[in-house]
Amino acid sequence: MRLKATISYDGTQFSGYQVQPGERTVQLELEKVLMKMHKGERVHVTASGRTDARVHATGQVIHFDTSLAIPTDSYQKALNVQLPSDIRVLAVEQVAQDFHARYSVTGKRYRYIWDCSKVQSPFRRFYTVETRGIKPNIEAMYEAAQLIVGTHDFTCFCAANTSVVDKVRTVHSLELEWIGDELHMTIAGNGFLYNMVRIIAGTLWEVGIGRREARTVAEAIEAQDRSKAGKTAPAHGLYLEEVFY
Repeated sequence: MRLKATISYDGTQFSGYQVQPGERTVQLELEKVLMKMHKGERVHVTASGRTDARVHATGQVIHFDTSLAIPTDSYQKALNVQLPSDIRVLAVEQVAQDFHARYSVTGKRYRYIWDCSKVQSPFRRFYTVETRGIKPNIEAMYEAAQLIVGTHDFTCFCAANTSVVDKVRTVHSLELEWIGDELHMTIAGNGFLYNMVRIIAGTLWEVGIGRREARTVAEAIEAQDRSKAGKTAPAHGLYLEEVFY
């Protein structure tokens, strides 16, 4: 049977989601446990998409095929008992054989967090990006954010080394809000290019601190030129929050 699992992980000690030779990855840890459960048989795990080193997930989705006749709630418990403490399985459900964690996706939502307190808590250092007390102009950031919402060719917000040819995506929403001294950006869309969310975050941050004007965001999108957008924001402020099907 094919199982769909929603998982959460702390990306701090991972070299990303996807298996890489000699590196600790989320996929590797999952497949090691599943191999043990299947008496040495390799079980391939497919995710909704990759996350980079130090990127976190609160709602990543995976699927895999299993020959074990175990109730889904027992499967969840069995995985959590054996997985390292920085990965947790939140839910397991049986799905149709044609369900695909990657190709069945209709959208995703990400969250990016800046810590704008004067002194960052040591307990938040791996989970928020420290700004050393700098508080940006959220109104300017919001003005720029509205220029991103909609369907565009997002070449300017895509890492140059991607092999993806079609860079047209739809951003459904892009919100900014203060939660205490933390600035949270949430973005939802039908799909995202490599480093797209982090480049958007970096660009909006530059608007917020007065390094660029909001109108330059529209100009960068129109030019389809990566060099006209901002720097890629650090990985550890990013969370894959939810995957939609």
